[in-house]
Amino acid sequence: MAECTTLDSLLEMGFDRNRAERAVAHTGNQGIERAMDWLMEHENDPDIDEPYVPPAGNTLGSTEGQIQSPTETSESIEVIGEEGDSKQPLTEEEKKEQVKRLEELMKARQEERRERERQEEVDREKQRRKHGQELLQVKQKLQDDEMKKLAELRRREKMEDKLAKQRVKEKIARDREERARKFGGGSASTGLSSPPSEAPPQFPPENQGAPPAKKDYDDCRIQVRLLDGTTLSTVFKAQEPLAAVRVYVQMNGANGEDFNLITPYPRRVYTDLDMEKPLRELGLVPSAVLVVTKK
Repeated sequence: MAECTTLDSLLEMGFDRNRAERAVAHTGNQGIERAMDWLMEHENDPDIDEPYVPPAGNTLGSTEGQIQSPTETSESIEVIGEEGDSKQPLTEEEKKEQVKRLEELMKARQEERRERERQEEVDREKQRRKHGQELLQVKQKLQDDEMKKLAELRRREKMEDKLAKQRVKEKIARDREERARKFGGGSASTGLSSPPSEAPPQFPPENQGAPPAKKDYDDCRIQVRLLDGTTLSTVFKAQEPLAAVRVYVQMNGANGEDFNLITPYPRRVYTDLDMEKPLRELGLVPSAVLVVTKK
């Protein structure tokens, strides 16, 4: 019978009886190919090796379900390789040839499954990379927004400093005008003869030469030499951290590359901890030259 022939063929190919019986039962005895496909798809089932217990009234070898249509019978005969009557037993040579053909078919199916799994793995890897790129873009956008905020804060501080300096200059100009009106109220001759009387006030600045050396600078001029040899120069507040200089370089000439900041003489490489320290504490006030190097 066709069912027994399919079961025997699976057993001759080396399949366990429990697996072979399950494959024949679950495929409705529709041929060796369907049975092999079912085995390959369910080879990892937890109960695949347990003894097969057919449902009541559907026992392997029973007459139920053994009647096939002419088309199904011809397909079974073609797959199994029988000649003549389907009930005619196969010779040893025919059995070997059939087993060989079925093994080749099984290898082809296994190769198809492996190729499908490889393609699925490639698709998963593409999806993973796409997700990683999206995360990187989001992170880069957050960094750009933070740098823009810091740059905007720097611009506002520079504008405030500029206005403050302008107010100081205006006050100095008013004070000079006031002193000119106060001490220059005489005739032109007295104005010409006033330099001798003004000579004594020039001594205090000479005597006060030491205090300017102790001047506490509020500003710091930083010149930065970039990797391509060009230079950047700007003024920072003495209390600003070194990180402000780093952000300025990133915005104006780093081209997205990671870099270190160093001072050539004496040579010092500034670390991440130094980035939080004020320029005054790092000894960069009132002016300094920094060099950009690759990390």
